[in-house]
Amino acid sequence: MTAEDANQNETPEARLAAIRGRIASAAMEAGRAPEDVVLVAVSKTFDAEQIRPLLEAGHRVFGENRVQEAAGKWPELREQYPDVELHLIGPLQTNKLEDALELFDVFHTLDRPKLAEALVKARSKGRKLPRLFVQVNTGEEPQKAGLAPGDVDAFLARCRREWQLEIEGLMCIPPLGEEPALHFALLEKVARRNGLSGLSMGMSGDFEIAIKLGASHVRIGSALFGSRA
Repeated sequence: MTAEDANQNETPEARLAAIRGRIASAAMEAGRAPEDVVLVAVSKTFDAEQIRPLLEAGHRVFGENRVQEAAGKWPELREQYPDVELHLIGPLQTNKLEDALELFDVFHTLDRPKLAEALVKARSKGRKLPRLFVQVNTGEEPQKAGLAPGDVDAFLARCRREWQLEIEGLMCIPPLGEEPALHFALLEKVARRNGLSGLSMGMSGDFEIAIKLGASHVRIGSALFGSRA
């Protein structure tokens, strides 16, 4: 089953079980433990009632693209499911940082010095920072957020030495129409030379490839929830 042909007649619970099975198979084929791969259920554009079946099935890790959208549904859901871990997987404007810090446990999209400095400023005011991934624009697409691969080493060095930010890993979104394995392999190479184990890569159509190339987090939406409107 691909993201595009996810059976709309299947229950969310059945789709969740199927995706977990595929993650486990891909991990074992790569000689990895299935539990080393975190499934981030991408719930952007889906409302609370569409999310709730996955929560009731025991899933607790979710991803959202927009701070405002997440703020409209997750506070109430978290009152009922306080152990949810929420990941921000979309670009973050610094004027939304305070709201994002209230909502999210993990940012996947640290991508520029201005945002790093805003995080440092928030920390100096006593705010607890989320776990951080640096977004890499592996295809160097002008319309896409993220650091160019050649700029990552220097940025990570500043994060560590100048800003004292603890970076967990790297994230990428390969260009449409290109072989994703090439981008996943590049991300893994950059992460390895910088001593990072976290790799947020792979979505509904290519997550098994990402797992074989070392993904620690896969971001899956349509294969779990069905096609978006």
